[in-house]
Amino acid sequence: MDKKRIILLCDSSELSEVVYNYIDELYGIDYVIVDNAVSKSTMIKRRAKKLGWLKVIGQLLFILLVSKPLSLCSRGRIQQILSENGLSNKPIPEEKRMCGYSINDEQVIQKLKELNPDLILVNGTRIISKKVLQSVTCSFINMHVGITPKYRGVHGMYWALVNRDYENCGVTVHYIDEHIDTGDVIYQATVTGTPKDNFCTYPYLQVCEGVRLFAKAIEDYFSGRIKTIDGTAESHLWSHPTLWQYLRFRIGRGVK
Repeated sequence: MDKKRIILLCDSSELSEVVYNYIDELYGIDYVIVDNAVSKSTMIKRRAKKLGWLKVIGQLLFILLVSKPLSLCSRGRIQQILSENGLSNKPIPEEKRMCGYSINDEQVIQKLKELNPDLILVNGTRIISKKVLQSVTCSFINMHVGITPKYRGVHGMYWALVNRDYENCGVTVHYIDEHIDTGDVIYQATVTGTPKDNFCTYPYLQVCEGVRLFAKAIEDYFSGRIKTIDGTAESHLWSHPTLWQYLRFRIGRGVK
């Protein structure tokens, strides 16, 4: 395959570093635009308006009392997952990245026009506006840690395990449209955890499969072989669990 200009739009997470390193080694990533995180106060207000204060308080308690401690305790397992799959979490080189802006800011649009990419990969950003999607002629392809459209939103593997829906426990690579994880599906793969895994390690298992789907999609996109596949008819948008949801499913269903 001739050298193509590939751009990555992503969040500032370790998972995005894993995506960058894997794809950069195979195809080369010309530039990375890191989505500036929404302020905590703004995020809380938006969630409360949509979900109600009771649920948002429960989500905040979950993050504070479960997710953060669990993440610290899971570092050994996370490194094991990365090592077993030959993946790297090296930082993205500063000279190849643009930070400090929302993915929908005018500065990002101007940068995309300047870069004129052949393909844009997306991982972990907020919803990308129609104006950004129409700013360049190439496609935007996203990795979603869940099987769409049944597990749109966040924590797709966790919710699939809660529902004992093992055949829809996995990861999706899809085209991006203006909505949340509703674009045409390119590839999907199921993921199986181990007794060592939990809420904080599930996304790493998904990304290990997802980067391979990303690579396959890139190859097929530039060779003209890419096709979309039918997703499941059922569609649901999931959010963070509350503290009481997590405890109920941990005790009652054994989902960590």
